[in-house]
Amino acid sequence: MPETAERDYYEILGVTREATSDEIKKAYRKRAMQSHPDRNPGDAEAEALFKEAAEAYEVLSNPEKRARYDRFGRAGVSGAGGGGQAGFSDISDIFSAFSDIFGGGGGGPFGDVGGQRRRRGQGRPGSDLRVRLSLSLEEIAEGVERQLKLRKFVGCDNCEGTGAEDGEAGFQTCPTCEGVGEVRQVSTSFFGQFVNVQACPTCDGEGRTITDPCHVCDGEGRVKGEEEVTVEVPPGVSSGHYLQIRGSGNAGLRGGPPGALRVEIEEQPHEHFEREGLDIVHDLFLSFPDAALGTESTVPTLRGRAKLQVEAGIQSGRILRMRGRGLPEVGGGRRGDQLVRVHVWTPESLSEPLREALEQLRLEPDLKPAPPKNRKKGFFSRVKDAFTG
Repeated sequence: MPETAERDYYEILGVTREATSDEIKKAYRKRAMQSHPDRNPGDAEAEALFKEAAEAYEVLSNPEKRARYDRFGRAGVSGAGGGGQAGFSDISDIFSAFSDIFGGGGGGPFGDVGGQRRRRGQGRPGSDLRVRLSLSLEEIAEGVERQLKLRKFVGCDNCEGTGAEDGEAGFQTCPTCEGVGEVRQVSTSFFGQFVNVQACPTCDGEGRTITDPCHVCDGEGRVKGEEEVTVEVPPGVSSGHYLQIRGSGNAGLRGGPPGALRVEIEEQPHEHFEREGLDIVHDLFLSFPDAALGTESTVPTLRGRAKLQVEAGIQSGRILRMRGRGLPEVGGGRRGDQLVRVHVWTPESLSEPLREALEQLRLEPDLKPAPPKNRKKGFFSRVKDAFTG
């Protein structure tokens, strides 16, 4: 295998210099999967390829580093992640740096490296939070920024989140697991030896214990509190969509990483509109004279009110389209329409003069309903014509 310093980062990942960030991410994931240590146990060359791909991705996934690399080569990123100085001391460091690629947890898609789910002495991760955010169609059409006040676990100020009264000095190596964070039990049977690995019961897998717990948080490193989080909702979302905000969940135990915040979108019912994908539908009710003679009607839109010209003789059920007045596509440039569904309104009660006038109009031949001239014959009509023609 050629030395890392002799290979181009784009060549390592198998992409062109015009590749997008998504293409670079996809290529890195493919290379990392192929040379993953769990797929190639004991293969030093595969491990070297794995680290090489991680170094290339660490530079090309960063817009500033990539720009310097494109202009100056490895000399432009030396000391900043390039030129073999990415700072990965072992495979676990790579998993930690690129947890978004491998799905989080620090162990990649094939399990935990060395049986460790987290670095020892860093506590336990906090749990995720889930909140619902109710939005109107107007807010969904434009996008919105909201301030959410969350009741959750936050880091303890007294011990700075460590859980020990004296900070990091208030810990000792766990005497049971000797800092490993796990214990192994070996049993022998007819089929051979079985090794059972589980978290150390004394330190709960952290590899260390507290000698002097914090008097404020009782050694947890966190307390109940409140925090305000800013949420930016992009235009075009709908019920069922959610936003994942890392690091905004509950604080971890004794310095462990915080969980995530999941903001679930809930669309409010609207007074005037029904939503159909990117389109919105409004029901317009017209009197018989307006439908027969035509009229100019004012209808609501997501950005105020607008005038709509209704042609004479319009039929009930007709759909009028107001282009570009609907909802935008999330992350795209397409926008839906506003559909106006026409209904000819019939009064439920009539005054005597109006009843007499309508009785006279009932006799007018021009007011007799007739099927549209361009309507195609139905199936049964065509069958009847075939037998009688």
